[in-house]
Amino acid sequence: MPESNRQTIHATSVAIDGRGLLIMGPSGAGKSDLALRLIDRGASLISDDYTAVTPLNGTLLLSAPPNIAGKMEIRHLGIVDIAHIEDVPAALAITLEDSPARMPETTPTFMLAGIALPLVALAGKEPAAPIKAEWVLRRILSGGGGKSTSLKTLEDAGWETVDNLPLILLDRLLAAPAPEGHAESDERPLAIGIDSRTRGFAADTILSVITSLRKRPGYHVEMLFLDCSDSVLERRFAETRRRHPLALDRPAADGIARERELLEPLRRAAEHVIDSSELASNGLQQAIRQRFADSFESTLTLLSFGFSRGVPRNADLMFDMRFLRNPDWDESLRDLTGLDEPVRAYVMDDALFEKAVGQIEELLKTVLPRYSEDGKAYVTVAFGCTGGRHRSVCVTEEIARRLRLAGFSPTVAHRNLESAQLDAYENRRRGEQGNEGRVV
Repeated sequence: MPESNRQTIHATSVAIDGRGLLIMGPSGAGKSDLALRLIDRGASLISDDYTAVTPLNGTLLLSAPPNIAGKMEIRHLGIVDIAHIEDVPAALAITLEDSPARMPETTPTFMLAGIALPLVALAGKEPAAPIKAEWVLRRILSGGGGKSTSLKTLEDAGWETVDNLPLILLDRLLAAPAPEGHAESDERPLAIGIDSRTRGFAADTILSVITSLRKRPGYHVEMLFLDCSDSVLERRFAETRRRHPLALDRPAADGIARERELLEPLRRAAEHVIDSSELASNGLQQAIRQRFADSFESTLTLLSFGFSRGVPRNADLMFDMRFLRNPDWDESLRDLTGLDEPVRAYVMDDALFEKAVGQIEELLKTVLPRYSEDGKAYVTVAFGCTGGRHRSVCVTEEIARRLRLAGFSPTVAHRNLESAQLDAYENRRRGEQGNEGRVV
């Protein structure tokens, strides 16, 4: 990377979906704090406190100065090592203020090295700051036709995605090594989002690049064009209170007309065209998955737990197994768990076990495919008993076995398997066992 025109500014930077986010503000404003919260939500660190900025063909590339690369200051913990990435195209600048405008009329710009970036003012220390930063980057700056939604859907289905990549950087992206944790042979499909805001945008250039890629051995390239009616686009621009990038001082309709003219050659050349005018976000996700991600499957977790220690907060479906007879009342089984065969035999010998578990199995086999169709990334099914060590463990293991036979791939977790017994619930006088099923 040429360094003759590189400059360093006082700003922290992170990357979200391949787009750089500059976080500016005075010392103590919360730049590192906001960056850390964004990283916890899936962003990648570029640089903390100071960021090296290099203009290249109308794009600002963000990197870390060599002396602080991979370092981050976390207040009260000190300076820690953290993975970082380099040469990320800048897409947005955020300035942290004590009292930003509640209803800003426009989105101003921040000029850096002669290049303008959208600028948003946020209160960096408020709890919703990282959510607002992501919203601006992914929604307010999106093209309006569903590109961001489409890329996120493909990403959830295992694709590698990059949005608004300057075309001059395409060869560098294709030549980059596989991400950490992925072998070169993984051959993850790659989706690149392009719209009229992409640096160096020209329809003939894009078509030329696609033609060139198709001639390379091992490359299979298809183009998806997301269309939308003019009236719906105008409404979406009005709802987001943003200006069309091609009509900053004119009505949005003028920008939409100009953009449609620029994009028409791409629409004609596209192998796939999806009109998102009448599609809600969920409908667009389904259309993308049907065409490009048929194998998408929700990540399924089966969880056992004890009601005496509180219900799990992340459960999508929850089943109470306390109606089954309790091995805790048998002294020879009390210290065993639902993973032990004597306990399994005891629980499964209950007259209601097969009927209840069979009905739960059929319910899950019915609803789990629908969760996948709707794009739900994670599904947690929880089974509870009093202490979380016997009945719930046994049922969880049995349901997992049956679902695997049906073609599902559940992960099993036992939250309270190693928990000590609680006297108030599990170590009462044995004469109370007739009332055990009614105690919560």
